[in-house]
Amino acid sequence: MDILVMLEENPDHSPVLAHVNSVPSPLATERPARDIVTLYGVPNAETLALALAAAVESHRTGEGHNNVDAIRHLGVSNERGAIGDAAWRDLGTGELVTRDLEIPLEILQGTATQLLSECGQLIRRLVAGLSMPDWPEGARRNITISLGPVMGLAAPVLAPLESMLDRLREGDAMAYDYEGD
Repeated sequence: MDILVMLEENPDHSPVLAHVNSVPSPLATERPARDIVTLYGVPNAETLALALAAAVESHRTGEGHNNVDAIRHLGVSNERGAIGDAAWRDLGTGELVTRDLEIPLEILQGTATQLLSECGQLIRRLVAGLSMPDWPEGARRNITISLGPVMGLAAPVLAPLESMLDRLREGDAMAYDYEGD
């Protein structure tokens, strides 16, 4: 499960903490489906964990959850959980099917707590990467992660984040060589 985590620093546009959108795999490529998590305002580990929980749960609950071609759109809030919809083509009739999606806050909080307990340090690193002041002026702050199954849920595999942070440190002349010390 690939997830693009984006930071929108101006939260005036949205009454929710985050949006979660799913994008199915393009037909002409072998690239997997991707979820896009957009955080609003100043990111923190709890908000990111709640948004990641919505992405994970949207693939586990609701009608069409197991359809890899489904497009999902969810708004995540502290009061109502995740609310949105899913759409996909019915394979038998070819008709477009849409269904409302609602993931209760209790389920999101439980999944977010499990994500934080299993990989809280990695989630905090992702938040730190998004919050770094060294991003170029005007650049969209976003980092891609992959979630793989661990203990029935998912754990971030943040090699892309680590390599990106290393490149930023080296580019800013902050690479350290400890071998001679």
